[in-house]
Order: sequence, then structure tokens, then C-alpha cells
Amino acid sequence: MTIETDDRPMADAAALLAWYDRHRRVLPWRARPGETADPYRVWLSEIMLQQTTVQTVKGYFERFLARFPTVETLAAAPVEAVMQAWAGLGYYSRARNLHACAKVVASRHGGRFPDDESALLALPGIGAYTAGAVAAIAFDRPAVAVDGNVERVLSRLMALEEPLPRAKPAIRALALALMPSARPGDFAQALMDLGATICTPKKPACALCPWSPPCRARAAGTQETFPRKEAKKTGSLRMGAAFVAVRADGHVLLRDRPPRGLLGGMAEVPGSAWSAAFDADTALAAAPFDARWRRLPGNVRHVFTHFPLELTVFRADVPTRTQVPEGGRWRALSDLAGEALPTVMRKVLAHAAIE
Repeated sequence: MTIETDDRPMADAAALLAWYDRHRRVLPWRARPGETADPYRVWLSEIMLQQTTVQTVKGYFERFLARFPTVETLAAAPVEAVMQAWAGLGYYSRARNLHACAKVVASRHGGRFPDDESALLALPGIGAYTAGAVAAIAFDRPAVAVDGNVERVLSRLMALEEPLPRAKPAIRALALALMPSARPGDFAQALMDLGATICTPKKPACALCPWSPPCRARAAGTQETFPRKEAKKTGSLRMGAAFVAVRADGHVLLRDRPPRGLLGGMAEVPGSAWSAAFDADTALAAAPFDARWRRLPGNVRHVFTHFPLELTVFRADVPTRTQVPEGGRWRALSDLAGEALPTVMRKVLAHAAIE
């Protein structure tokens, strides 16, 4: 399929595929030329890659796959083990949905992922992007997967003035129009690779791009200004207190967050609510028990998708006989690596000289 671009040459899927055949990235989840894609690897990588860079995901993917080599082993694992293996990747609802999806695939589909978009969309945690990516890449179905890389490539190709996210339907329609009848899976991956390696956000290598001739933004010299984006709304700063209690026998007090909501089901040190109205001078009212809490200098800062967070950290060194408060548990410092601690909590522990 080709798309006309005024008086310039046409964007041609064949040109993109020829480029991909020469320059495709070697990734641990990607089938090599001539190999059949593994749907489990494709699905797992696509879930991990949501809101996370390829470089970060590579190590996590290989460790996760070594621990859960098949969808059946993932389904059979306790959710706590899955959350622990995911710790550090962020967006922890993905891990819960990942586990729920594996259970459905194992119990209702005999351990085999369905091979069409509508059936994939019926699985937990799979939205339009992931369904399209798995259908195209794993099963070579005529489906599109529009991620940030694809949005950038196609919005530049056509110099789309409509900003994201309103431009998403037009970009998806363009991707479908360009998609060839043969090799739709390779086409999907070629678009991703083009955006990741050539059509980059800053200083794109237009001279190396197979779609440079028909690209409207390149012709106008405005490629770095696309895609257009609506002004981002930054959430207000939230603040809170974190209490690190260390027992004399080398144990630290932890508790689990509620299963739903931000960082759902993850482990944390006790703390106060996070709010804009937090007052550090009254924070000790939220301490898990009476102790000689000392406020540590500085703060722990962390940025979530919708708001930045600043935590005041208190530490108390307590006797071995100290009882565990309701909802808490003592965990040996040597065993913290086995806990599903989100990045913000590892920052807190490091600030308190625990890790």
C-alpha cells in the first residue's frame, strides 16, 4: 500500500520493509528472520514496554522469563511472586493484570493465546494497542499497533496538525492504510524500529530514513515539531511521611498496600497519607507505634505519572522484642530483595541507610 503526499513520491510499505530487513533491531523477545514468533514472549514484552524503555525492559524481561518460562508457569505462580519479579518496573497494575491474563489463557485457552484482536481484547489487561501488537507480531494478522514511535513517524510523514491525543484515530487510520497485505507483523515492528532508531524525538536522521522523500514535515524542515501535543497538565505536589523502623536483630517493618489503586498490592514501610496539605511537624501522629523517631535530613522525591511526591523520612531503631503493629510484618534486611518494593520505597530505605 502507498500513500500519496502532494507532489512528492509516495510512502511505500515495501521501502520500509526493505529497510527493516537490513536494520531490524535484535531484541530478546523478537523472533529472528525465519523463526516463528512466540506469542507468550510477544505479549510479555508488550506489557512490559508500556511506559518503559526498551533498554530498561531487556534485563527485566530476561529475568522474568527465566523465572516464568511459559504462560502456564506464570499462571501457577502466586501473585506475590509476580509482583516481586516486577518490582522496579512501575505501573504495578500491569503486573496484576499480567497474572490475571495468564490465568485466563491457561485455564480457558489451553495455554495458547487467541490469534485475533477481538479475542485478545477480551483478556484481562489487554487494550487496543497490545491486542494489535500481539495479533500482528505473533500471528501475522492484519492489525496495527500504534505506540509513541508510530505516532511520531506517521504524524511527521503527513505533517498532522491535530495534536495528540485527538490525532490518534487519524494516525491509526493512516497505519491501516499503509499496512501491506503480506508481512503485517514485520511492518508493525518496522514502524516501531523506524521511530526508535531513525525518526527520533530530537535530531532525527532523516537522511537515513526510507520515507524521507515523501515526508511532509521533513520537506518543510519542521520534523522536530511533530507530533503536535496538547499542553500537559502537571499534578500538584503531594507530600507525606515514611517511617523506617529497624529492629535490633536486623529486621525492618513493612506492610502491604491495598490491592487496588496506586502501587496496589506492593510492599511499603508504614507512612502517612500523601496530600498537598501534609505538615511534617505533625507527622509523628501517623507513626506505626511510639518510639524514638528521628527525622532524617533531606527528603525523598519521586515522580508518578500524575503527580510528584516528596516524603519526609523518619527512622527508629527499636529492641528485638518490639511487637509488630496490626497490618505490619517484620522482614529481615537480608531478605528485602525478595519483597515487591516499588522504586519509591527503595529510595526511602536507601535514604534511611537500609539498602
